[in-house]
Amino acid sequence: MQEHILIIGNGGREYAMGLALSQDKRVQKLYFAPGNGATTRLGVNLLAKTPQEIVDSIQKLGITLVIIGPEAPLSEGLSDFLRAHHIRVFGPSKQAAQLESSKAFMKDFVAKIQVPTARYIQSDDRHLIESFIDTLTPPIVVKADGLCAGKGVIIAQSHQEAKETAYKMLEGESFGDAGKRVVIEEFLEGYELSVFAVCDGEDFVMLSACQDHKRLLSGDKGPNTGGMGAYTPTPLCDENLMQKIKTRIISPTLKALKEQGMPFEGVLFGGIMVVEKNGEKEPYLLEYNVRFGDPECEVLMPLLQTPLLDVVTATLDRTIKNLTLKMSENYAVAVVVASKDYPYRSSAPALIRIDDFDTTLGHLVFAGVGNDEKGNLLANGGRVLLAVGIASSIKQARDNAYKILQNVEFEGMQFRDDIAFRAL
Repeated sequence: MQEHILIIGNGGREYAMGLALSQDKRVQKLYFAPGNGATTRLGVNLLAKTPQEIVDSIQKLGITLVIIGPEAPLSEGLSDFLRAHHIRVFGPSKQAAQLESSKAFMKDFVAKIQVPTARYIQSDDRHLIESFIDTLTPPIVVKADGLCAGKGVIIAQSHQEAKETAYKMLEGESFGDAGKRVVIEEFLEGYELSVFAVCDGEDFVMLSACQDHKRLLSGDKGPNTGGMGAYTPTPLCDENLMQKIKTRIISPTLKALKEQGMPFEGVLFGGIMVVEKNGEKEPYLLEYNVRFGDPECEVLMPLLQTPLLDVVTATLDRTIKNLTLKMSENYAVAVVVASKDYPYRSSAPALIRIDDFDTTLGHLVFAGVGNDEKGNLLANGGRVLLAVGIASSIKQARDNAYKILQNVEFEGMQFRDDIAFRAL
């Protein structure tokens, strides 16, 4: 069957999925809504914004499959709206998407089914929040309940800072309505992993574990961002640890979701903290997201040897248990290039110059880009593009990514020079 596929979203994650699908002969046409200034190289950008406009476009253009990239449309129920119109869609329901849209819901849900997670309280009551903060040893984790584009988590270094941070959230000063309820957590000491389960409501398959780099500056300094780079696979996750993540965290979550009438169909992304206890590595769930991570998607897609279309189709047909998921034996390292004032404020659009480079090193993925009147690429977003290096070792993959970056230039561009340092 020839597929006409619509990808919802406009970032690097959506470009990476589009790039993977564009290499599949069964994909006759690709559409993006809204897409970015470079997705037109892979397909057609649609102006459709509202759910009804999206449905109208799907019906008019004969689109056969929709893949929803970002968290916002999922938490707003776009997948339910499309399913109600008998449209094949890859992405969980609004109910299941609460695992990401409400950190309070997520913590209560996993605590009830005894998934290992940090000790916490979720509340909008100042007195309760203060009392709980006083029981913790700093640093203390303060989270806004709602969606904050990956920036709603603050690590406070003292009791006083934790309380002040919580007050600012509750008053709507920090994250607007997303912070009107907060989650306070004990700080877990260890290292983070990103894991991805593709689920069909019954069963799931795991992709290789990734590590991303949230802080803006090299050496893990500066503020948290949406992610400044990622790599996969990571030597910090062996088969034994992955087995613990599957049996203690992913499996019980999916089982409970199904039992509660909200089976999960799509990508479940677990942010995992690995803590050393008595010489053993023990995984704790930090958070759930309900879609591919960004920038993790950009390193997973080029290593996926099972076609992405097969993975998506198996999910929709509920045959994921029959799917043999194959990943390449290579490594991929993605370095994010951000605009001058990211993540503090918007930067002025800047013309991007890209020289020819050796494509055996890897490729570029475009995120926050637009076009000028001549069709040249402009940096017009926070995270502008990613250089993805691919090789048979992590070190070579990283070197390849930075070699690609030597051919990219725009005013004010910034990137970290140490992506994948934990593995190296």
